[in-house]
Amino acid sequence: MSEIKTVGVLGCGLMGAGIAQVAAMQGFTTIVREVEQAVLDRGLGRIRKFLDDGVAKGKVSEDVRTTTLANLSGTTTFDDLGGCDVVIEAIVENLDVKRAAYDALERVVGGHTIFLSNTSSLCITELAAATKRPDRFGGLHFFNPVPLMKLVEVIRGLATTDATYERVFAFAQALGKEPITAPDRPGFIVNRLLVPYLLDAIRAYEHGLGTVEDIDKGMKLGCGHPMGPFTLLDFVGLDTTYFIANIMFEEFREPAYAPPPLLKRMVLAGRLGRKSGEGFYKY
Repeated sequence: MSEIKTVGVLGCGLMGAGIAQVAAMQGFTTIVREVEQAVLDRGLGRIRKFLDDGVAKGKVSEDVRTTTLANLSGTTTFDDLGGCDVVIEAIVENLDVKRAAYDALERVVGGHTIFLSNTSSLCITELAAATKRPDRFGGLHFFNPVPLMKLVEVIRGLATTDATYERVFAFAQALGKEPITAPDRPGFIVNRLLVPYLLDAIRAYEHGLGTVEDIDKGMKLGCGHPMGPFTLLDFVGLDTTYFIANIMFEEFREPAYAPPPLLKRMVLAGRLGRKSGEGFYKY
């Protein structure tokens, strides 16, 4: 991976900060860009806290923390990303906002730079078409929390070349992840299977199958899942699940992908899960 030395990350939220941390920990010079300094500071602070906690628990060495932070820098401009070999976009799931970001990137990066999106649901081919380098564009879908979750989905669009795909797959491995190849279809592999399960759990609850607590306990203790569907929904975010479900339903028109009425109403009420302090549980 000598040809990929500098990694740019767009967005320093929960996912972007995790991606930047992983890249810096694996020895890549990493530059993370945010729109505002306050948001950038919060994201970088999240990384420092994760590393500090790791050192305190004996899971991260002092040397690793020092090296990781030395490899990492933040910025609020696109200009500082000009020398990046790869830029991973992890911003809001809005096509227009992503297109604007790619347009700004195109003005500063070199022709060799690969663009990657961490989108969980949008079409990679459509995103690539908004750039001048659809052949050097792909999807790299991480899972939360990024430093702990080993899986990453590698998605190639219709225009992604074999060379780009191979470099991205090898790059994912260099990040210490276990990559799998997913099709450029809504939900990719994991969410294509996971989202209908979560939606079915909500429908079952609506139909009186059991309490939230009993359904969670049933799936956790009966099936060996690390957490029940409602705990997972709150962790992922009900708004995120609702957004992905709508895109999947629009693509396939399968009833299994249609968001249940309760999910829609909880999102409208601002009960989004852990991020808002209340979802199916209170936090």
